[in-house]
Amino acid sequence: MYLSNLQQDEIFVSSEMKSLRSLTQMDSRKGLENVIISNDKIVNVVSNSYGHVPNELFFEKAEEMLLQAGLNFHKRKINRNDRSFITDFIIEDKSQFSVKNGKDLILPMLRFKNSYDGSEKTAGHFGFYRKVCSNGLHVSQAEIEFSIKHSKNNTDLIMPRLSNLFDKFLDNEFYTITKKFDRMREFKIIDTKEFVKAILDRTKLFRYECSDKNNDPSKKSREVLEILDNEALLLNEEPNLWIGYNAFNQMLHNTLKKSFSQQERLDKKLFNDVFEMT
Repeated sequence: MYLSNLQQDEIFVSSEMKSLRSLTQMDSRKGLENVIISNDKIVNVVSNSYGHVPNELFFEKAEEMLLQAGLNFHKRKINRNDRSFITDFIIEDKSQFSVKNGKDLILPMLRFKNSYDGSEKTAGHFGFYRKVCSNGLHVSQAEIEFSIKHSKNNTDLIMPRLSNLFDKFLDNEFYTITKKFDRMREFKIIDTKEFVKAILDRTKLFRYECSDKNNDPSKKSREVLEILDNEALLLNEEPNLWIGYNAFNQMLHNTLKKSFSQQERLDKKLFNDVFEMT
């Protein structure tokens, strides 16, 4: 049921590029001639050479690739303030692609992202979807190679054939990284507070202590500790590095105010820092 309850924001909001002069009856300086309008809001100012890539073109092309590759998938769609957008295609083929550990299920995921305000590159990458926390794990390094030519008269979207790329990902990376997941499961966390403090010392994601005068765990630190303990109970396991990493990952996606790209970058750093403890 968890795959049928994925976030489904409206990502095909109205969007267009208009000249500033048509809106203001005033000239603008070179390089700032046009605006991008998303859902009746101005979200970006761009040059005459910029080519607007609407979500309909990008995300529908991505879905078409998956259908042509014969992959079974579920979609998760996220819209942030009509400015930045993602579609996650979660690949479900339990005979080949799932990694199970009791109640813990991991599936390969393809994430495509686009933005109208320039905050995100129009791009895509492989990642993972985990049932327990329902978050995307972005520890994958494999990039989907496509190019977009942004020009006023010719906005071409060029994407690869996905079937060979997906097979390559499974052969070279999916199982390599999931072996690291299993490795992290082998290392128990004796003192969860010391673990959280050590990771925060490395990542500087937020402060562990409440203040200079109060060494008790801060509100965010307590949240990570609570997630860690709850997941251990849910999975009927002792706290381990895998659960510890995912506690931070869940906090990163649900509590901290970060862009999609920041989430991906910080997730990889978190993963590497936790894995180094093995």
